[in-house]
Amino acid sequence: MKYTLLLVFVFLTSSRLPETSVYICGSTGAKKYHLKETCRGLSSCRSETVKISLKKAQGYGLTLCGWED
Repeated sequence: MKYTLLLVFVFLTSSRLPETSVYICGSTGAKKYHLKETCRGLSSCRSETVKISLKKAQGYGLTLCGWED
């Protein structure tokens, strides 16, 4: 029983997925996030491209770029 609980604990603590990163145009008017830094939707970005977490991008109210579907 102790061995089973130990295995479950190890599995749960080691199975966390790495945080997904996305790209946004660094301007304050960004409305979309992009899965790839080379996304066609970022071609018109006049400022720098910024890498942030998916969770943070969604927290800002950004949605997935239509070119990424």
